[in-house]
Amino acid sequence: MPAVPPVPTLIRSLTLAPLDIPLHQPFGISGGAQEAARNVLVIVELNDGTRGWGEAAPFPAYNGETPAAALAALTGARGWLPGCDVREWRQLAARFRRQPGNAGGSAQCALETALLDALTRYHGVPMWCFFGGAGTQLETDMTITTGTAADARLAARAIRGNRIRIIKVKIGGPGGVALDLARLVAVREAAPVAPLILDGNAGLTRAAASELVRGLKERGIAPVLLEQWLAKDDLEGARLLGRESGWAIAADESVATVDDVRRVAQAGAAQVVNIKLMKAGIIEALDLADAARDAGLGLMIGGNVESMLAMTVSACFAAGQGGFRFADLDTPLFLATNPFEGGFTRDGGRLSVEHIPAGHGVQPTR
Repeated sequence: MPAVPPVPTLIRSLTLAPLDIPLHQPFGISGGAQEAARNVLVIVELNDGTRGWGEAAPFPAYNGETPAAALAALTGARGWLPGCDVREWRQLAARFRRQPGNAGGSAQCALETALLDALTRYHGVPMWCFFGGAGTQLETDMTITTGTAADARLAARAIRGNRIRIIKVKIGGPGGVALDLARLVAVREAAPVAPLILDGNAGLTRAAASELVRGLKERGIAPVLLEQWLAKDDLEGARLLGRESGWAIAADESVATVDDVRRVAQAGAAQVVNIKLMKAGIIEALDLADAARDAGLGLMIGGNVESMLAMTVSACFAAGQGGFRFADLDTPLFLATNPFEGGFTRDGGRLSVEHIPAGHGVQPTR
């Protein structure tokens, strides 16, 4: 009998590599700072040679997940993933989620990304189309990390120089409310009409939040969005913050699962949900977006400190799904080097994935 040719969509190998990229300067949030992107690159290769690339971007200051934990979880999949069919990517993702030691969302995201990238490249389908094809364009903000008022003023000027319209400011760092107010005044002076998103990364107390709201109102500064000022479980505090300020509230750390979305909606704790693929993976993010829409909540796409690879996947997700009013996909601008080719294009704050022919369109330069 003639030999049966190998099934082209079977997975031949799973390869892991460190993805360490220096930053121009530390990326500071209320919980701490990250001086480099210490991520993990995941490569899935199919029998026909098609490759898919994924990225795990843990950020310990955000949720405690470490690069070592992400790498360990992904290493565990090397024993069973080869020989599986990439067309069964949801089943494979579910098996990985049940795998002992897989406690971090970024590892889940990286594996699901690599599987989907290989699958969509094999079929010649761009990832934005796979996610729904609703659109190909987004407008991103750019972030001012924690620091001094002088730092904030220079950063705001640089953002204007990059022709990015929306500014996101990290608050709640060392120095307290007085420093945050000084920083925000400096930002407003440098960018008088820029819409402002203020992100506390769950680092403010209720008292500090009230003090900051009063200070902003006294200075005539009205943000378009208050993102996760309070502890992730303080839903009543978030509801009261929205009522006190009159400004929209976005839930970030508070929301990692569909059940979290329902709790936030029931408590009236937010009007917007920040969906990050690194929280729990792509499948969970799809469910989160559906649950947020069902609850009447607005959508924001964000991320950790990610390279062009992961940020492009998020851009494909949000553009393809449609309906994302806010986008925070700026971290490639913070990286000192770019070890990839391809990905979204940027014109000021406008991002486009329209040109991507298949998959997420990103691959290593070497």
